[in-house]
Amino acid sequence: MSRAPGALPDPSWVRAMFSRVAPRYDLLNHLLSFNQDRRWRARTVRRLGDILRQPGARALDLCCGTGDLLRALEAACGHAVLGCDFSHAMLQQARHKQPHAALMEADALRLPFGDGSLDLIAIAFGFRNLADHRAGLVEMRRVLKAGGTLAILEFSRPPARLWRALYGFYSRRVLPLVGGLISGDASAYRYLPDSVRRFPAPEELAAAMRAADFTEVSFELMSWGIVALHLGRAG
Repeated sequence: MSRAPGALPDPSWVRAMFSRVAPRYDLLNHLLSFNQDRRWRARTVRRLGDILRQPGARALDLCCGTGDLLRALEAACGHAVLGCDFSHAMLQQARHKQPHAALMEADALRLPFGDGSLDLIAIAFGFRNLADHRAGLVEMRRVLKAGGTLAILEFSRPPARLWRALYGFYSRRVLPLVGGLISGDASAYRYLPDSVRRFPAPEELAAAMRAADFTEVSFELMSWGIVALHLGRAG
């Protein structure tokens, strides 16, 4: 039987952690992923092209962080995309890059939107940080219109044994060292591999999405399984 997504560290600790690393967050994302994070986001936006091109489509970048995905989504659709994050410091970084973006500070488990008010929710590398994955999926389903789309781009564990071992060494040894030196907070970059190891496998997340009333659920792996993109439609 599939393991249900479980609880993660206290939200106040996660919020404080992101506040500490916010000034160097973009630099470290690009550096530690060898710029693959740009490619992962671009591929996600391409997969969402049909809905982004719909006139008047209302889209949300949830856990938007510094706004990299938000900017790519807006470029694809040609109109404003909402951005939401629970870290004020991360939103400040997003505001510097996109002064006119529609940004709001809110908890992903208590979204400030009415039932069935959004056409698309995209969340990149933020879902695993939610204090309750199941409750997060239920809340996202609540604010999506029937037939609306949820896209979750998140780190995963490579299925190939050799690649999984190499990636495990890199994430446990190199990430905390380099991330700590540049950000001044090694604990934040120890949290990353720990949170990925706790995160459900792609098949388990797909099952959790179906249980939360998402249909047509699918996922694809990128970069030999380091990252997975899940897509589902609100039932």
